[in-house]
Amino acid sequence: MGEMSSLARTAALAALLVLAAFAAGCGKTVIDDEKTEAAIAKNVESALGKDVSSVDCPSGVEVERGARFECTVVLAGGREETARLRILNEDADVELVELAPGG
Repeated sequence: MGEMSSLARTAALAALLVLAAFAAGCGKTVIDDEKTEAAIAKNVESALGKDVSSVDCPSGVEVERGARFECTVVLAGGREETARLRILNEDADVELVELAPGG
């Protein structure tokens, strides 16, 4: 079977990732990067049926509605993908917007 088109991949992955946030120093609220990584891995595996070796998200991403950030997803076999996410609200609900080739 060939690779899924970018549009089909995005549709398959469109998901709301409900994540925990926590207060960091200076009263800032940040995304819990470990929970984000686990949620992305689970979503990619269930939506695309691909094994995920690892996910790496930045730490210290402030919870700000509409803000975007990227995580690197390494599939089994070493292929890297970029997960693009958007923060939906102050409760740290995050939407996986796109999973694109490359890292």
